[in-house]
Amino acid sequence: MRLTAVLSMAARVVIPKGYRYGTNRPWTVAAKRRNPPGIKRRKVFVEPIAPEDWSVLKGDTVEILSGKDKGKQGKVIQVFRHRNWVILEGLNTHYRFIGKTEDYHGTYIANEAPLLVRDVGLIDPSDRKPTDVEWKFTEEGERVRVSVRTGRIIPKPIVERRDGIVPEQWKDGPKDTSPEDTLEKTFVPSLKTLEEEVMEKMGIQETRRQRRSYWY
Repeated sequence: MRLTAVLSMAARVVIPKGYRYGTNRPWTVAAKRRNPPGIKRRKVFVEPIAPEDWSVLKGDTVEILSGKDKGKQGKVIQVFRHRNWVILEGLNTHYRFIGKTEDYHGTYIANEAPLLVRDVGLIDPSDRKPTDVEWKFTEEGERVRVSVRTGRIIPKPIVERRDGIVPEQWKDGPKDTSPEDTLEKTFVPSLKTLEEEVMEKMGIQETRRQRRSYWY
């Protein structure tokens, strides 16, 4: 689905009063099924976190600090900043049936449920233990995450694009265009028409000239 279509659908959707947000977009069937008309669900209050203070990114390795999977470590595969949620790959799962009909019991699948960002701790690569982090600046002016316990820098995760390419690890091949060639200006502006430029390159002499036309 194109981004313009998604944005247009989001602009038309009307969020009802008492709507409880989930991992599905409000205009989808799954979200409407969880928020049926006439039923007011308990409101969940979320403490806002400023974008510059958000420390858990997609691709990070974190440890669960509370719940049934306490002590397990996993990779962050999805982040919902507007709800303070993170989803870990294969952890905090719940099971349910989908495609259930009168003649078929459905398919039993597992889904990862979201976790609050306060219930996970970022893993320090030096000792593989969870730690609190704070943002600091290096001498070069780069903003980095620093472990409060060890004082070591926790690098940002390397995330692949949808086509499987990691921009930080990409190496140009023999057929790739270098940045220098891309920025080189090869166009020479000219007042001649395309026909005149072609005739000049082919050595064709044309003494005739078109009659002037005037527009009123």
